[in-house]
Amino acid sequence: MTTSPSERFRNVRLGRATAVLACTAALTLTAAACTGSSSSTGSKGDVGSSAAPVTITFWHGWSAPNELKAINTSIAAFEKANPNIKVKAVGNDTDDKVNQALRAGGANAPDVVSTFSTNNVGQYCSSHAFADLTPFMKADGLDPVKTFPKSMLDYTNYKGDQCALPQLGDAFGLYYNTDMFKAAGIASPPKTLSEFDADAVKLTKVSGDSYSQLGFMPNFHGYETQSEHLLGQWGPTYFTSDGKSNVAKDPAFTQMLTWQQGLVKQLGGFTKLEKYRNTFGDEFSAKNPFETGKVAMAMDGEWRVSMIKGDAPDLHYATAPFPVPDALASTYGRGYQTGTIIGMNAKSTKQAAAWKFLKFMTTDTPMLVQFANAISNVPSTFDSLKDPALDHSAQFQTFLDIANNPNTNTTPATVNGGKYLTSIQNFEYDFESGKVKNLQSGLSGLATTIDNDLAQAGQ
Repeated sequence: MTTSPSERFRNVRLGRATAVLACTAALTLTAAACTGSSSSTGSKGDVGSSAAPVTITFWHGWSAPNELKAINTSIAAFEKANPNIKVKAVGNDTDDKVNQALRAGGANAPDVVSTFSTNNVGQYCSSHAFADLTPFMKADGLDPVKTFPKSMLDYTNYKGDQCALPQLGDAFGLYYNTDMFKAAGIASPPKTLSEFDADAVKLTKVSGDSYSQLGFMPNFHGYETQSEHLLGQWGPTYFTSDGKSNVAKDPAFTQMLTWQQGLVKQLGGFTKLEKYRNTFGDEFSAKNPFETGKVAMAMDGEWRVSMIKGDAPDLHYATAPFPVPDALASTYGRGYQTGTIIGMNAKSTKQAAAWKFLKFMTTDTPMLVQFANAISNVPSTFDSLKDPALDHSAQFQTFLDIANNPNTNTTPATVNGGKYLTSIQNFEYDFESGKVKNLQSGLSGLATTIDNDLAQAGQ
């Protein structure tokens, strides 16, 4: 990662956090209409190799100079190992462009696609826009369970259809200012939410009707303090076995919202916190509130380690897993995870070569390590997570450990993408601002909305 934020951070991470997908905006359409359904899943049996020269097209979303350098280095390594296969890379793609190309098909469509939008997996799988990779993995003896962490497999499949594989990941944890901790007499990072609340209050300094220092920004618009990131500490079940929304029945949702509301009150109330939040600088700039000392603790992803090196090299800080509910203290070390995915066009006529490239980009340890180090992401296989060449500095190791933790979780794929996450987040904005008067009744209504949206989309 460069010292200044890339377009990936500005457009993709914020888009991922809010789960506003262009493809799901028109909810009257089915997922097949969005991605270009085909009853054919391509030549699944074509898993062999061919000595004949072939060129495949690879679309990806990376655009920053360091990202392009890293992806091009990876492609060069693949071509060196497979001299009969050439890869034509097209960067800075968007979900709209990908969906249109997959729908149109033909010679101009990509053979392999890498995207940051994990929420689209349900659409790509259910519409068969992406090929099911299970036959290819079986033919090559690749066991996904032994290769990839569970949370990464969870966000790359839909109802058992492994139509994508993880290609680097993002894990979320706690950043804390060690100077502020020392000044407040706090010796170590909190492990439970009760400890966290006490530390957040102790680290908060009120100045008039505002703050000169805030222990933590709990409001849901507080950058990475998104609902799914926080809910990861409870390990919620978003849907029942029959595909119905579980937000009103799983106590994790009520408990998380109750905890968040309680911390908001302890720190001065929603209105006061919102006023202070509006003084924050851009999340992906040197004016990030944690980097400038406006907040003592923050929830953030592993990429912040690299950004701090460039933006605030003199900042004294450390990282740790985000605290867990007191009743789940034994699961401390868990977190929420998402990441980049890569899949193969089901209509590609070059699936043998496309699969070899996809497999290399998701399982080759030296490639994954150099790529992860170059853009400050979490690598996506068990072998690469423990590779000695990976950045194992204390601040970054936290996120490698979170990725490797069996309790780490993600959000499930649905046929209409991240629409249910958008609905949950909009509900939570209303709840924290006082518009929702009865939490349980509100969650029941939210569940009905999610179910109706999914039924309309064909799930």
